[in-house]
Amino acid sequence: MISIILGIIFIAFTVFAVLPMSPLNWGADVINFLKGSVPVLAAFIGLICLFIGAADLKDKKEAKLEEKSEEEASKEDN
Repeated sequence: MISIILGIIFIAFTVFAVLPMSPLNWGADVINFLKGSVPVLAAFIGLICLFIGAADLKDKKEAKLEEKSEEEASKEDN
């Protein structure tokens, strides 16, 4: 229940701070922050995708090697 109340308070503060008619008038600053953070966020997402792709390729390679060893073991048993 506290988290819902805090969430509503933070959302209300955000709306209040960003509105052009409020005393804070942080709208332009928020837009500048978002513009500046997009390239950094894109770089982090790109790095994460590279790591996931590399791990996926490694897993596929290990699965093929395991499959080959299972086939060889079954051939030796027969």
